[in-house]
Amino acid sequence: MGISQAWMDAWFQVQEMITTFFQALPQILLSIIVFGLFYAVSSWVKLVVKRVAHAAELPPGAEMVLGRLARWTTVTIGLLVALTIALESFEPGQLIQLLGISSVAIGFAFHDILQNFLAGILLLLTEPFKIGDQIVVNDFEGTVENVETRATMIKTYDGRRVVIPNAHLFTESVIVNTAFPVRRTEYRVGIGFSDDVGEAIGLILEAMRGVDGVLEHPAPDVLVAELGDFSVNLRARWWTDSVRSNVLQIQSEVITTIKEKLLANGIDLPFPTQQVLFHDQTEEIDGDRSRQREGWPAGKGPVPEQRRALSADLLKQAFAGGEAGQTEASGSEAEGGGT
Repeated sequence: MGISQAWMDAWFQVQEMITTFFQALPQILLSIIVFGLFYAVSSWVKLVVKRVAHAAELPPGAEMVLGRLARWTTVTIGLLVALTIALESFEPGQLIQLLGISSVAIGFAFHDILQNFLAGILLLLTEPFKIGDQIVVNDFEGTVENVETRATMIKTYDGRRVVIPNAHLFTESVIVNTAFPVRRTEYRVGIGFSDDVGEAIGLILEAMRGVDGVLEHPAPDVLVAELGDFSVNLRARWWTDSVRSNVLQIQSEVITTIKEKLLANGIDLPFPTQQVLFHDQTEEIDGDRSRQREGWPAGKGPVPEQRRALSADLLKQAFAGGEAGQTEASGSEAEGGGT
């Protein structure tokens, strides 16, 4: 008897649910239709907002962000309207209150995600760089492929993809190599101390101007950078297109042309050298500043006779004596071994 009563109660509950469903079915269908209309209208709203932003000459990133926000705002409003129609007891204020209470917990749980999301929106609105720009972020350098709301994708020059969180891009320093159409490159060229600096500068300028891709305006120039340990260092500077492939290719051609031009005209390209001077070493040209060698002070007295710390004859005698001693030692060892 108890089991039959339980089955009867369950059956009545099922019938009540079915009856309630069919009674609410028109409202459910109406809510679905209303939500579908809002969802369809959201695409049109997104398009209108993007056109308005484009007419206002906002950056492309800002157009995309405003369009997305307008679309999802429309969809959210449609969802609230549909729930209000489908559920008579539902009030949008309750949902908003519930979201407000839970937003604190959500904020702590998804701190990094929300931070990257907000940073992505700010990057798209302010647009410090755009898709196709070549940027440098710490140890990463490449071309921007896409700027999303969470992360930015860059393609490195060796064909790899790097995903960088937007919060990192927003807080760290970013070098945008292609922010401007032209870019300056410089290279240090060392010439000998005895070479004519003016002549070398003229040859380097001539070499740079003869390379395709080096811009005439701004014009290339050459500056004397420093007097190095073994060379006079000149700084050659020229302007090219800011794209990295062009920069590297033209730099290679400029350096090659400068080397060939200087060597063809007798300009020395010195390499590091060291000179060892003995304390008693003198030469006939000491004191003559027009003839003296590097590292010797000018003397005021008579020029002394040439005197070497160790002459070639002494070196020969030393080597000859050493060889003779080794020969005698070898003979003595041979005789000792025979006995």
